[in-house]
Amino acid sequence: MKCIILIAAPAAGKGTISKYIEDKYNYKHISTGDLLRKEIKNNTEIGKEIKSILDKGSLVGDDIIKEVFGKEFNKTKSNIILDGIPRTLAQAKMLDELDEENDNVEISKVIHIDIDKEIAVERIENRIICENCGSVFNKKLVKDLKCTKCGDNLISRNDDNKETFLDRYDTFLKETKPLLDYYGDKVITIYNNSTLEDIFKNVDELLKGDE
Repeated sequence: MKCIILIAAPAAGKGTISKYIEDKYNYKHISTGDLLRKEIKNNTEIGKEIKSILDKGSLVGDDIIKEVFGKEFNKTKSNIILDGIPRTLAQAKMLDELDEENDNVEISKVIHIDIDKEIAVERIENRIICENCGSVFNKKLVKDLKCTKCGDNLISRNDDNKETFLDRYDTFLKETKPLLDYYGDKVITIYNNSTLEDIFKNVDELLKGDE
């Protein structure tokens, strides 16, 4: 079972690229953000704690991530792409332990999605997501607040604002970017400063033969 890890700053396009890989290359997309939001939506005890943390623009602690992510990881049998984990060296080591417990798991690629900070800010301020299917849109490019994929409502997340983004970006630089050194030769950097077509072409170049 192959495992692709995505490492990227906020608003660099992890979710969009993960969805593309999932659909075209038959990988299962595991998003820690989606898993955490599911706990919040279900109003579980851990979900209430997660909501409080995210509303402050902080990262969820490794203990919570391990509990929520571990359940999903251990029941997955297909090739997977990880979006949002690992975000810290501690989480990378936790993932290594999970890999050791699952002998058939191989971290095949670590894709670093690079983006200019100014472009990321513009995207975060204009991002809206579907309440139902999680599809992401730019509010400048939609005529109404309805998802073109499922028809449900499009909303702005509470943490999609410049102030929260800058806090999350600084956290990324301090806690997540060091993972590039941790994974070393496995890291491949692609840039997402332009169009979706360009980034998808770059992804296709990386994943030739995985279809």
